[in-house]
Order: sequence, then C-alpha cells, then structure tokens
Amino acid sequence: MKRFENLHPVVLLLYYVFTIGFSVLIMNPVCLSISFVCAVISAVSLSGKKAAASLKYMLPMVAAAVIINPMFNHEGATILTYLAGGNPLTLESIIYGLTAGTMLAAVLGHFSCFNKVMTSDKLVYLLGRTAPALSLVLSMALRMVPMLTEQTKRVSAAQRCMGRDTKNGGVTERIRNGVTIISIIITWSLENAVNTADSMRSRGYGLKGRTAFSLFRFDIHDAVMLAAVLILGITVLCGCVNDMLYWRCFPTIKWGDESRAAVMYIAYALLMLLCPLYEGRRKR
Repeated sequence: MKRFENLHPVVLLLYYVFTIGFSVLIMNPVCLSISFVCAVISAVSLSGKKAAASLKYMLPMVAAAVIINPMFNHEGATILTYLAGGNPLTLESIIYGLTAGTMLAAVLGHFSCFNKVMTSDKLVYLLGRTAPALSLVLSMALRMVPMLTEQTKRVSAAQRCMGRDTKNGGVTERIRNGVTIISIIITWSLENAVNTADSMRSRGYGLKGRTAFSLFRFDIHDAVMLAAVLILGITVLCGCVNDMLYWRCFPTIKWGDESRAAVMYIAYALLMLLCPLYEGRRKR
C-alpha cells in the first residue's frame, strides 16, 4: 500500500481543494477547530515529530488575533468593559478574533501538508497540457522557498570562511555583509529562473502536440480515496448550501440547528482526517 503523498495527483489536488477551501469559507468555530487539529495531525503523520514544531508559530498567531481584533473591532451586543479610549470591548469581537486566528492557523497547517505532498512534478502533470505556463510558474514557486533556504546556507557558509558573515565586525559591517549575501541570492535566483525557462523552451515545453512521460498510475487505492473524498466533500458542501453549518458572530452569536449540524461535523472531521487515517492504515 503506497503512501498518501504517492497517491494520484488528481486525488491529492481534489482533497486539498476541499480541505483548504472549507477551512477558508466555513466560518464555524467547531469546523475551524476540527480543521486546525486535523491539520496538525496530518502534518505529524506526513513529516513526523518535526511538524509539531510548527505549533510554536500557530498558537501565538491565534493569540495575536484574539488580542488585536477587539482593539479595532467594537461590534457586538455583549459589552464586557470599556477600553482606555472609551471604545467597548465586546465578547463577540473576542470570539471573532479567536475564530479568525484559528482559521488562519488551520489554512497554514493544510498548506504545509499541501507543500509536502504536491511536488512540482505533480503540478506539471496536472496543468502541463491545459496551462503549461501556469504549471511552470507554480512548480517554480513551490520549490523556490526550499531552494532559497538551501542556497542561503551555502552562501552564508562561503562568506563565513572569508570573514564576511553577518556575525563578524561592527553593526555597519554586519549590515554590509548581510546586503552582500542578499544580493548574491537575488542574482542566483534570477539566473536560475532564466536558465529554467530556457531549458523548458529548448525541450519544447508547452508546444501543441508535445507528449509527456509520467509515472503516475491510477489504481484501486486512488479509486477508493477519490470516492471517499468526493462523498465526504459533497456531503459537507450540501450541508453548507442548506445552512446546516450556519454560524453568526455579529451583532450576537447565533448558531444553526445543532441537531442537523452534528452529522456535518462528523463528515467534516472524517474528510479532514483522511490523510492520517490512510497513513495509519498503511503502517499496520
């Protein structure tokens, strides 16, 4: 049984369209909490314990949203107290800040999993024929951050050997050394982009009638996962259309029919947990 990240690119793309899309569009605190927890579990199942380190960035982000939002947003009927400037501090603004922060953390968590799973060759496979220019730009953008990180380490190590590191000398010299490293990285990235474009053009990339070799094959595991993603995704989508996941924060907090929403919460959680559930079954 192959790994989750080795599933067919169509299945993976559809899965993350649903997970990221629902995390952005469904502003329901229960759904966002489920999405955030499942994003962390998925990251751990894909990357191991290293992914748990991302929590130290996500949790402060949520806390910052809770603190900052009530400072600028004073809507809401439940007034807790008044700030120094005379503006009210409302319960609804705090809840909304918590919800917005959780949404941002959940989306970033799912995107980290997407970046781990959807490699550049999969994007080229999906979009190479219909939108060759877009697929090339996306593949270059996805690999740009890790490539820049690795190249920065190499340039910094080389500059350190020459005594031009950002930790050597006074403040002015450190700034000058840092600017030199940044200049080298920018020059390298531009040159690399030009070389990549010339290489793809020389290979006839994007020409009409050009064939392409691919190792991706759609098998029974892909079919099962595709069916699960479609069934759960369409179920949650129907629940959204019928306001079964309705939630309102202003002027007062109001929920939809929770008896009907319970089924949607289960479907939503199962959709978000498809990645770790698949990985857990594979490792048995």
